[in-house]
Amino acid sequence: MDVEEFLRAAFDAHVAVAQATPDQVATPMAELVGLCATAVSGGGKLMFFGNGGSAADAQHLAAELVVRYAKDRVPVAAVALSSDTSILTAAGNDYGYEYVFARQVRALGKPEDVALGISTSGNSNNVVAALEAAKNMGMTAAAFSGASGGKLVGLADPLILVPSTDTARIQEMHITLGHILCAGLETQLGLI
Repeated sequence: MDVEEFLRAAFDAHVAVAQATPDQVATPMAELVGLCATAVSGGGKLMFFGNGGSAADAQHLAAELVVRYAKDRVPVAAVALSSDTSILTAAGNDYGYEYVFARQVRALGKPEDVALGISTSGNSNNVVAALEAAKNMGMTAAAFSGASGGKLVGLADPLILVPSTDTARIQEMHITLGHILCAGLETQLGLI
C-alpha cells in the first residue's frame, strides 16, 4: 500500500467511526454536559485523568476550560490529574501506580465535583480506582471509553463509549467529544 492509499484508508476508518459515534453517545453526552454544568455552577470542578494519549487529552481539556475554548470568558474550574509529576511519582512509588489518580481524587475532590476518567479500553486500573474513589465520595464518576467499556461498565455514569476497538480512532473521538463538552459547557453556563 502506498502512502496515498494508506492516508485514504486511515481517513475512511476515522470517518466511519465519526459517523457511528453520535447515535451511540448523544444521550450520555447530553447528561454529562448537564452534570458538569451543574457542578461548575454549584462551585465544583471537573477532574480529568487518563494514561498516555488519554493523559494528554485530560490536560488538553482542562486547559480549554481553565483558559478558553471558543471565546474569552470567565475560567471554568478544571484540573488534569496527570500533570503533576511529583505527585504521580510519589504516589506511584509509595502506593503503586494503580493509585496515582485515586490519591488525588481523595485529596482534592468534593461531592459537587465531576471526576472524568479517560481510558480507551476501560480497563486502566488507575482510572478505575480513581472513579471508585470518586463514587465513594459522592462525586459524579464519568468516563470516556471505547468498544465495550471494560471495567468502567457499571462504575462510570455517564459512560461515553466510542463504537470502535481501534485505539487511535477512539482517541480521535475522545478529543472531539471533549471539545463538544467544552462547547456545551460554555453554552449552558452562558459564558459565550
